Amino acid sequence: MRIVVLFNLLPGASAADYEAWAKGTDIPGVNALASVGKFTVHKATGLFGSDAAPPYQYVEVIDIHAMDAFVADVSDPEFQKVAAAFGQFADNPVFILTEDL
Repeated sequence: MRIVVLFNLLPGASAADYEAWAKGTDIPGVNALASVGKFTVHKATGLFGSDAAPPYQYVEVIDIHAMDAFVADVSDPEFQKVAAAFGQFADNPVFILTEDL
């Protein structure tokens, strides 16, 4: 299963601060979870075939082994500190659950 997260930064949040935190804390922290196969964060740079701005600044892709195990991992009090920090940057993130065809 894959979770795709789409979000913009909160007004006033620094892109440089978010990206440093993502590289130093979020990416290694999520990738360390036993329930996660791979976690990546991507900065949107444009829309293919258009000069319009993308609707979201960032995209996260979380490949998980099983939903119950992932929920247990992210519910851990230590990981909740990472989740709380994410909440200081992300403005109303959209978490899309997917499955391969």
